[in-house]
Amino acid sequence: MKDKLSRLSEHYLAALRQHLKSGPTAGSQSATRIGRQAVALGLETLALARIHEQALTTLVLPGGSSKAREQMIKRARAFFAETIVPIEKTHRPALKADAHAHQLNQTLRQRTLESSVSARHLKQGIAQRQAVEAALKQSGKHRTKLLAESRRLQQHSRHLTHQVLSAQEDEWRKISRQLHDEIAQILLGIHVRLLTLKTAARANTGSLRKEIASTQRLVKQSVRTINQFAHEVGLHHET
Repeated sequence: MKDKLSRLSEHYLAALRQHLKSGPTAGSQSATRIGRQAVALGLETLALARIHEQALTTLVLPGGSSKAREQMIKRARAFFAETIVPIEKTHRPALKADAHAHQLNQTLRQRTLESSVSARHLKQGIAQRQAVEAALKQSGKHRTKLLAESRRLQQHSRHLTHQVLSAQEDEWRKISRQLHDEIAQILLGIHVRLLTLKTAARANTGSLRKEIASTQRLVKQSVRTINQFAHEVGLHHET
């Protein structure tokens, strides 16, 4: 791996030198080829930035004019941007999966490009990447924690709902039974009273006996109706 990385550094230096000699109209084929080689070796943008920094230090001599150096650095930056395109393409599925991670990686990429100007900027880029990775890791843990908490709250809510419905059902059955028992007792008392009146009225007119008999039928019908209502309510709540 070390030998392959050394050869890639040599190829990068030669390609960048040729790019700078070719002028502003130079193509990007060599930069793309270097980027694909870096992908094949499993290199990340930061590793390629180190190679770029070494090559740039070798090619940009301090003896030239300041304007010429700035132009060379600018064109070298464009070359570097082309070399990292294949690496960035390998990251796109992950970036699409998380918009926030995409934004952070874009920031990291920008910091890495800026760090190619000097060794000091390169160190700043490394620190920035470490901070981004830590933020991504912390964000993942936070999302996992929130998801677990949401599931726990949903289960708790379903449990409480079940308890409330069960309590309501029990209360309704209790009230229904109490209502049934109380009305049945009242009607039973009326029925007993009517029986007493019927017995006492045997010596009286026939119309009084008919009235009492009719009232007894109504009472019996009321009892049957209440029983039926209580039975239907019980079946309804059991389903």
